[in-house]
Amino acid sequence: MDVQEWLETIPAISVYLLVGLVIGLESLGIPLPGEIILVSAALLASQQGHIDPVVLGLCAIAGAIVGDSIGYAIGRRGGKPLLEKLGRRFPKHFGPEQVAVAERSFDRWGMWAVFFGRFVALLRIFAGPLAGVLRMPYWRFLIANVLGGVLWAGGTTAVIYTVGIVAEPWLKRFSWLALVAALLLGLVVTLVVRARMKKAAAAARAEAAQRVTASAGAAD
Repeated sequence: MDVQEWLETIPAISVYLLVGLVIGLESLGIPLPGEIILVSAALLASQQGHIDPVVLGLCAIAGAIVGDSIGYAIGRRGGKPLLEKLGRRFPKHFGPEQVAVAERSFDRWGMWAVFFGRFVALLRIFAGPLAGVLRMPYWRFLIANVLGGVLWAGGTTAVIYTVGIVAEPWLKRFSWLALVAALLLGLVVTLVVRARMKKAAAAARAEAAQRVTASAGAAD
């Protein structure tokens, strides 16, 4: 049973709460499949009349904004030791390479990293806690958080719901083609993100080595 089939077995109110909860927990820094849950629920709404896409979108938006804000507060209080602790607990998501990518994104883009981070699985988990760790002014974080949450959660719900309605007859006839296309797209995205993580981690290590060398030279 896949996610969408499982969602079909629970009441609409439970779907709304589940979407908001999973997206909220993912946004505060817990690696959960928020996007998968949202996409599956939006597709279900396009096929099941008892699920209101507007309510679904609002729940997703609320979960994204509240979760990110809690993540920011946790990161601001926990600081760097928090990232190190998360790295030991979730090495695949908060390891040195992932942290290096996120930190370089924040150094380069600032509040735009929070906004655009909504659309990147890795940064979506990091955005709130890392913004807090790096002491980003809360008003800047809040603006980027709200705008990003509305556009990502609301936009994803609207797009997937519309596509589900339009494409349902076609997908029923050619579902295997859609599956192959989704798998290929997922593979490409995974390879690109992994390559960027390795590049960012290598650059971060090089910068750290240069700082150590410079400090040693200054001491001499």
